[in-house]
Amino acid sequence: MARPETLSLAQARRIALAAQGFGQTRPGATDRRVDRRHALRVLDQVDVVQVDSVNVVVRSHEMPLFSRLGPHPRDLWPRMVAAGDVFEYWCHEASMLPVDHWPMVQWRMDEGRMWEGTRRVHQDRPDYVEAVYAEVAERGPLAAGQLSEPGTREVGMWERTDGKKALEYLFGVGRLTARRHPTTFTRLYDTVERAIPAEARARPPLDRDDAQRALLERAARAHGIATDRCLADYHRLNLPAARPLIADLVDGGRLLPVKVRGWDRPTYLHPDVQLPRWVRGQALLTPFDSLVWERRRTEELFGFRYRIEIYVRPEERVHGYYVMPFLLGDALVARVDVKSDRAEGALRVRAAYAEAGTDQSAVADALGDELRLMAGWLGLDRVTVDPRGDLAPVLDAALGVDLR
Repeated sequence: MARPETLSLAQARRIALAAQGFGQTRPGATDRRVDRRHALRVLDQVDVVQVDSVNVVVRSHEMPLFSRLGPHPRDLWPRMVAAGDVFEYWCHEASMLPVDHWPMVQWRMDEGRMWEGTRRVHQDRPDYVEAVYAEVAERGPLAAGQLSEPGTREVGMWERTDGKKALEYLFGVGRLTARRHPTTFTRLYDTVERAIPAEARARPPLDRDDAQRALLERAARAHGIATDRCLADYHRLNLPAARPLIADLVDGGRLLPVKVRGWDRPTYLHPDVQLPRWVRGQALLTPFDSLVWERRRTEELFGFRYRIEIYVRPEERVHGYYVMPFLLGDALVARVDVKSDRAEGALRVRAAYAEAGTDQSAVADALGDELRLMAGWLGLDRVTVDPRGDLAPVLDAALGVDLR
C-alpha cells in the first residue's frame, strides 16, 4: 500500500485485522477441507502461536486456527510438529514457531534464561543432567516421569523433580526440543537432531541484534500497525534494547513511521501490509490469541477493555473464567465465558455480555452461528446458555433449539 502520513482509527483497525488473517473466507466454515497448508499460512501471518495448558474449551493453540480457518482436523498441530514444520520454544511464553525461526532463537538458547531452580540443577548436578540427556538420546522421546531416575518432587505448587528440571534446562539451552503428549499435554522431550530438520539446523544462527531485528520485523508484519511496545512484546523482547533496532528497521525502509489519530505514541507500519476497504470477520478468540495479547493496543484499537480473569479470584471476576472476545465485522462486539462440558456433550455459555452500542439481536445471531460451528468442531451435541449477562437471554433465543 502507498505510505500514508496519518491513519484513522478505523483504517488502523482494518490493517491490524487483515495482518492477523481475519476477514478472509474461512475454508472450514464452508465445508472445504482444511490441511497443513492452510495452517502454515495462518502461522506465516501470525508468526507465533502461544501454547497454554488450560483446557476449559480446547487447548489454546488450537483456537487461532479455528478462529481463522473454521473447523479443521484436531491433529493438525501434532502433524506439523512431526513433519518438522514447527517447533515449541519460549517466545511469547511457550509458543509454536515456524521452523525457519530456529536460527532466530539461538541467542535465547545461548543466554539460557530460565527459572533459577532449573538452572541450579545443572550447577549442582551436571553429571545427572548429562545422564538425562544421554537417556533421552537413547530412549526418547520421554516425559519426565519416564526417566529411569526422575527424582522426588519437592514440596510446593511450582516445584519439580530434578528430572523435570534437567529436561527443562536442556530444552532451554536448545539441546533438547519437545512435542506434546496427545492426551495429557505434557512435554515429551527429544533430541534436536531427531526432531528439527537438518536443513534448519544447518542455517547459521543469527547474532542477538540481527535475530531481534528479524523478530521485530516479523512482529510488524503480524501486527500490520503497531507501537514500539507492541513490536517488542510480540516475541517478548526487552523494549529499551529493541528501540535502536526499530530505528535500524526504519532507516532500512522495513518499518514506516505513521500517525494514528488519537494515539500519542510512536507508531509503525509494515510496508507490505494491506488496507482493505472492509473486514467482515466473525470469530471467537481464545484469551491467548495474538490479536489481543497487548491489552492497551486492544483497548485503543477496538475500545475493548479486556483482562484475562483466569488468574483472578472467583469473587473478583467481572465477566467469568474463560472469557472469549467475539469479533464481528471489524469490531469486538461481545464477550462470552465458555466451557466445553464434555460429560454433558454441550458447549456451555456460562455468561454473555454485549459491548455498549451494539445491535444485540444481530450480535446474538452471529454469535449463535459461531457457537454452533465450534460445538460441532469439538464433537459436542448442543449449545446451552446460562442466564448471566445482558446478552444471555438474546443469545438463548437466537440459538432456539439444541443441535440434537
